[in-house]
Amino acid sequence: MHNQKKAYLLALVAILFWSTMSSAFKISLRYIQFDLLLFWAAIFGIIALTVILLSNKNIRLRNQFSKRNIIRSAVMGFFNPFLYYIVLLKAYSLLEAQVAGILNYTWPIVLVILSVPFLKQKIPFYSFLALFISFVGIIVIGSDGKPLDMGIAEPLGIFLALLSALFWAVYWILNLKDKKRKSEEKIFLNLLIGFVYVSVYLFVAGVEIKTPSWQALLGSAYIGLFELSISFVIWLNALKLSSDTAKVSNLVYLSPFIALFWIALTVGEDIHLSTVIGLVFLISGILLQQILSSAKLGKKKKS
Repeated sequence: MHNQKKAYLLALVAILFWSTMSSAFKISLRYIQFDLLLFWAAIFGIIALTVILLSNKNIRLRNQFSKRNIIRSAVMGFFNPFLYYIVLLKAYSLLEAQVAGILNYTWPIVLVILSVPFLKQKIPFYSFLALFISFVGIIVIGSDGKPLDMGIAEPLGIFLALLSALFWAVYWILNLKDKKRKSEEKIFLNLLIGFVYVSVYLFVAGVEIKTPSWQALLGSAYIGLFELSISFVIWLNALKLSSDTAKVSNLVYLSPFIALFWIALTVGEDIHLSTVIGLVFLISGILLQQILSSAKLGKKKKS
């Protein structure tokens, strides 16, 4: 029971940090362009993970650089952090933080759809119902509460926010298939190789890399530490301590609701009623999918 309480505490700490990310992205983007923000954040994330791994006696950092691990992380790192954050941060530069952040939470929906071709799973009827409920939420948020108007204020931003969810879902599937490596090891090497992709991208795009303002550097450090590295380690420890990972995993859906509070407080956005309604639909569909899926799995085990 003591471990379970500790698991909840660690999970809530990670969720608290993640809930501040929409605000951190939006505020940091006032001082630095989106791709350079990822570049500097990745540096801080790599430093933090290096320290964490070196302090872990069960992990030998030198052993991470085998040919097989590098090839796997070359693929995984391309999707996350490179593609995922490049697209997501660009979406944040175009949209309100509340819209970009919530649309990014559509990745569990995309994951269900992608599980058909990649994991050879069948989508039952209840999944279609859950997807429809979440889709209603997406429409409400994307149309600013006017779904019949068919007008989208920032179509490119909406598209990029949803595209980031696709990239995260693909990364999640790749992560599920890579079962031999420890999660901390994968996160480190993925981030390291992802940083190489970002560097090449900046070189090809002709973006000048120079020391940013202290505001941009502070924002990059915060994102690098609490989005790209430390929070993931805290979350993984919470999952390890929990007697049932579902008890902890479902807590993550508190994050977008808490994020709205931080956005209103720090970014200064007025939270739209359509955002709240859309978020309720979106999360309701995701939770319905998980609850019914768990119930079906439980029946199979009993039989």
